[in-house]
Amino acid sequence: MTISVTRPSPKWLSSKRLWAKWLVDMTVGAFLLLLALPLMAVIYLVIRTTSPGPVLHRQMRTGHHGRPFCILKFRTMYAGAHAARAALAKHSKAGRHLFKLRHDPRITPVGRFLRRLSLDELPQLINVLRGEMSLVGPRPLLVEDSDYEGEARDRLLVPPGITGLWQVSGRSNLPWDEMLRLDLHYVANRSLRLDLLILARTVLAVLTARGAH
Repeated sequence: MTISVTRPSPKWLSSKRLWAKWLVDMTVGAFLLLLALPLMAVIYLVIRTTSPGPVLHRQMRTGHHGRPFCILKFRTMYAGAHAARAALAKHSKAGRHLFKLRHDPRITPVGRFLRRLSLDELPQLINVLRGEMSLVGPRPLLVEDSDYEGEARDRLLVPPGITGLWQVSGRSNLPWDEMLRLDLHYVANRSLRLDLLILARTVLAVLTARGAH
């Protein structure tokens, strides 16, 4: 699939715009983390008492300019789930870069609820405050799944995000090619106004659980 996208201009990459983006990430990210701490404490206890294994799931993802980092999520799968991935890969419908199953048997009952409301992503606010992620941007892929080339590498021109254009346009219902098209559109047209619009639409997408599995 050929995707025609206007590459970002030097003006878009100016220090003033990047500084404004960073300032929004730090202030809004810190506020949201403080707001979410009581809920995160409850989630911590529920995961701890309902299934064996660590509460937090740590995974290496590809970040800004291809730099790997450790993403944080609440664990939503049974212990040892990653070992079963290869056997289930043939059932994934999203494309070779994404692993998405509508009825993934590795997900715990609590994990299914957390994923439905995207609550498993809350620890990524820590990644934002570390400077590894942004509130809005392309979702970071697993290091072993991020061997894409050509235009797809433009996803790495911006910091990865907790939410993005594809999350508010269908989430897991979208195949790789459509997700890539939306991500490249975001890279070429990013602005604080677009970020705020995506954040607002994210709230609606989470509340309706559209495309979540």
